[in-house]
Amino acid sequence: MAAERARRDGQAAYLLHTYAYRETSLVAELYTRDSGRVAVIARGARRPRSALRGVLMAFQPLQVGWSGKSELKTLHKAEWQGGYTPLRGLSLICGFYLNELLLKLLPREDAHEHLYEAYAGALAQLPAAEDHAAVLRRFERVLLQELGYGLVLDREVGGGASIVAETSYCYIPERGPVLMQEATAQSGVELAGQTLIDMAADRYAEPRTVQQSKALMRTLISHCLGNQTLHTRQLLRDLQQM
Repeated sequence: MAAERARRDGQAAYLLHTYAYRETSLVAELYTRDSGRVAVIARGARRPRSALRGVLMAFQPLQVGWSGKSELKTLHKAEWQGGYTPLRGLSLICGFYLNELLLKLLPREDAHEHLYEAYAGALAQLPAAEDHAAVLRRFERVLLQELGYGLVLDREVGGGASIVAETSYCYIPERGPVLMQEATAQSGVELAGQTLIDMAADRYAEPRTVQQSKALMRTLISHCLGNQTLHTRQLLRDLQQM
């Protein structure tokens, strides 16, 4: 029974990150549907003739198997599952941004099947996306919900009054939207009521909604990250300034 618990086969997964391990191997951070984020040693994966060299690549749907009881498992199988459209340009950077979010915010071996499906869906949308921001906002919203920070978008916190499109609100992390005149002593993000209504309906067509929703998600994710820095976020900022 112990051996069975230590071995997992046929696991749907994506590769988030790799780094060198000893002379010929890699440590691979995998995001799996059934086990969450898992770290594995891919022995010999850096050798020129290794079968894993062309398989352990980011954004490709994989089926993997591993064994081991410690936090660092041993990879014994990885197969490409097809259906992969390469990410290029801005889509590629957005993909790395999603990966960095998962690496820095998800604890290891904590499964979130809904988040896994949201990640797979975002990767499928990014290659042909005309609105990358909308794809990112949808994923960020699911991520925050799975981490226990579900967004309140349809009502004021405290009184519970419905959001009014023409009213200004301040969104306070770990609380939600309050009327601007009631938030003078608290830090948060100023938003139009229409932005909250648009986000609740998953609409990102209006320029103000695009700008304010990005500011809100940046604040909430930074709150979750604490002192950690998102390197891909800085890269996206630099590209937008070029």
